[in-house]
Amino acid sequence: MTTTAPASPASDSEKGGRRRGGYALSGVALRGVVCAVPGPPIPNSVIAQTLGDQAVADVVKMVGVETRHWAAPTQTSADLCAAAAERLLERLGWAPDSIDALIFVTQTPDHPLPASACLLHGRLKLANDCQAFDVNLGCSGYVYGLWLASSLIQSGCQRVLLLAGETSSRLVDPSDRGTAVLFGDAGSASALEHDPAASAMNFRMGTDGAGAGALMVPQGGFRPVDPDRAFTLDPTRLHMDGGEVFTFTLREVPKLVAATLADAGITGDKVDAYLLHQANRFMLRHIGKKIGATDTDRLPINIDRYGNTSSATIPLLLADDMARRLTTGSAQLMLVGFGVGLSWGAVLAEFGPLACAEVIAA
Repeated sequence: MTTTAPASPASDSEKGGRRRGGYALSGVALRGVVCAVPGPPIPNSVIAQTLGDQAVADVVKMVGVETRHWAAPTQTSADLCAAAAERLLERLGWAPDSIDALIFVTQTPDHPLPASACLLHGRLKLANDCQAFDVNLGCSGYVYGLWLASSLIQSGCQRVLLLAGETSSRLVDPSDRGTAVLFGDAGSASALEHDPAASAMNFRMGTDGAGAGALMVPQGGFRPVDPDRAFTLDPTRLHMDGGEVFTFTLREVPKLVAATLADAGITGDKVDAYLLHQANRFMLRHIGKKIGATDTDRLPINIDRYGNTSSATIPLLLADDMARRLTTGSAQLMLVGFGVGLSWGAVLAEFGPLACAEVIAA
């Protein structure tokens, strides 16, 4: 199925393609996606050495993670994304000096400053007139990155490199069963290019900052931690209120999907596949029932192999589960990210054919 998503006609209240949280951008094509995962797969038996077999089995029933990849002690998100970007540029035959902008989406940068995007700019030998900046977002970050890259192309850039990756294993407390089993590490690189013939991309984003505390690393920034606050976990590690995140997701994601379809003026049966952030398997199947996508062709799930890799989960779906389909043709896809912030974002568009879509070891 390769139904083209028509852009909704703009009205006076939709000036500039904006529809109260939604944006229609045209003239942008995704050319390729490469993901990089570190080291060999880490099985659950390794985590069971700390948490115990039964505790791990109980969590796995819900989240569905069988293996994940963890970065080496000296390996960072930027390292993973650099490896993916080098491979992507090689496969596309793009010269480094042809890139107009580099966006790096991560919550695990190399340093507080400078922006890791600037370090990546140097490593990739990009031109001095190429802009480079970081975006601090996680689970929704890939969709926000696509929106920013598309907006830059609409403003005059010809080629934009979007890098998204995390080493969440560095933030997880190994004794916390709620996060230790769930998260994995990965980096990604996506190439976007101006193409007047490309179909419209329909974006919709949102934020509920009142819920930001549901996913947080309390200590490590510049705001002192409340001395009267009691922590059950190390405050320099990731704290996740799983129940609050679950409630937020089931409340917002089905509405987000429906609104994005309405923006594009199509019905859900015209979508070939929904690529949802791989939060946990139980949650994904629950959302799938709500949006009418229950089979693996329309709702691919790879959290069993990679875990929750934050901003890299959606590119991993593109570069792995959807690779054959997108390198041999096109498909109408909705990409949906949601989580830390609390924030969410979706994009509906026809993607493909891609020049490359692959996962490499780094």
